[in-house]
Amino acid sequence: MKIMSMVFLHSLWLILVAALLGYAFVFGFLWKVNEWYYVSRLGRKMQHTLPPGHLGWPFLGNMLTFFRAFKSDPDSFICDLVSRYGGNGMYRTFLFGSPSIIVCTPEICRKVLTDHEQLKLGHPVSTISLFGKGSFHDLSNEEHKRLRRLTTPPITGQALSTYIGLIEDASVKVLEELSSMTTPSEFLTELRKFGFNIITTIFIGSDVHHVDLGLIQNLYTDLNRGIKSLPIHLPGFTFYKALKARKKLTELLQDLVDLKRRSNNRKTKTKWDMMDSLIEVKDEEGRQLEDENIMDLLLVFLLAGHESSAHGILWTIIYLTQHSQFFQRAKKEQEEIMQARPSTQKGLNLKEIKQMEYLSKVIDEMLRKTSISLANFRQAKVDISINGFTIPKGWKVLVWNRRVHMDPEIYNNPKEFDPSRWENHTARAGSFLPFGLGSRSCPGSDLAKLEISIFLHHFLLNYRMERINPDCPITYLPHPRPSDNCYARIIKVT
Repeated sequence: MKIMSMVFLHSLWLILVAALLGYAFVFGFLWKVNEWYYVSRLGRKMQHTLPPGHLGWPFLGNMLTFFRAFKSDPDSFICDLVSRYGGNGMYRTFLFGSPSIIVCTPEICRKVLTDHEQLKLGHPVSTISLFGKGSFHDLSNEEHKRLRRLTTPPITGQALSTYIGLIEDASVKVLEELSSMTTPSEFLTELRKFGFNIITTIFIGSDVHHVDLGLIQNLYTDLNRGIKSLPIHLPGFTFYKALKARKKLTELLQDLVDLKRRSNNRKTKTKWDMMDSLIEVKDEEGRQLEDENIMDLLLVFLLAGHESSAHGILWTIIYLTQHSQFFQRAKKEQEEIMQARPSTQKGLNLKEIKQMEYLSKVIDEMLRKTSISLANFRQAKVDISINGFTIPKGWKVLVWNRRVHMDPEIYNNPKEFDPSRWENHTARAGSFLPFGLGSRSCPGSDLAKLEISIFLHHFLLNYRMERINPDCPITYLPHPRPSDNCYARIIKVT
């Protein structure tokens, strides 16, 4: 009996060892599949000049590690690559369904973002599917230049002055409403509504009453969550819900475009909105935009036009609330602007906004520390050599903004919010990338900064924020935000 028991235990031990060895073999095999599949086809010479790194698991690549890091500590993802493979600033990985090279030093970032001959836009499959091929996200260089030339003049330069009154009235209204509430509210949610009202008024104009803005904003929330998701088109997944939201949004926007085309007073209309411009605009050869282009451009502009300003306002107020000395200095600047204003002047003007020099530094510091957009996406059109490393044709290139902004060799004590770092500061090319760089930088960056500045002007003069859960965790995807959407009271100061 004793012998049989020993034999049984011995057999059980062998089975356990065999199972562990089998698991280790399968684990090791799967861990190498992506490397074999994507790297072995490159040829021996190119294999030796690839940046260091690893392509991770089949299909998933390093996405699990990415999601785990961005759940609580987004900087740990890139810091792990640096600690493993050194500080060369280029690493190979597999993210968002593609073999990719991460670049994260200013010089290399600048090279990538300004090289339009060898690199094109390379957004994830999920982003292109949701925004469409007619948007700025999947265009040739020539087509991108044409669309940018046709569509961006109304939201850049001196044209911005026409929106100051609109933004100021909306800022005053929302702050008054929030301060009169007897219970706290989700400040970020209210700021999204504010930003969305601004951008829809600019783009849709007087026809905005024909649409359910609440429905559209909810659809945009679903769309935004899917932009950086895994492109799994099955019920229950984020991408599936985002695709449904896109379909509904394009139907609503198409109805608006059709309505505008049927309008009897189009030829005599004196005040046009951006949608009018997109419908009527022609290039040098007399070509108009196809409806597909118009729908895709509207989807992008309406999303970016309220998310970036809402998050920018939120984080600037959070940081200023946490640092009373910066709050008071920014407030003093706004008071001085008001004191110098002629008694006959009503409301802000562009000259006064340009005088907000310290507030501009505060906003830049917010953009650096927050990195609302974690990366810029490119794709190699040919094999590219940078700093002795090769980026293979077809591979994605991720310009990791967040790493550049949080690099202690570029910014002293990068985790500290300190607007004074921008005083007498000469930025290294490629070291400040909140809106990208070069001809493909975000076309709405000036409008976003204008909205942030005007809202903060009124907040600093007349209000303060009291958060209910100041220590709540941060959610980092798709954009950094407090997990409670900044549940807070807005209090009017007398």
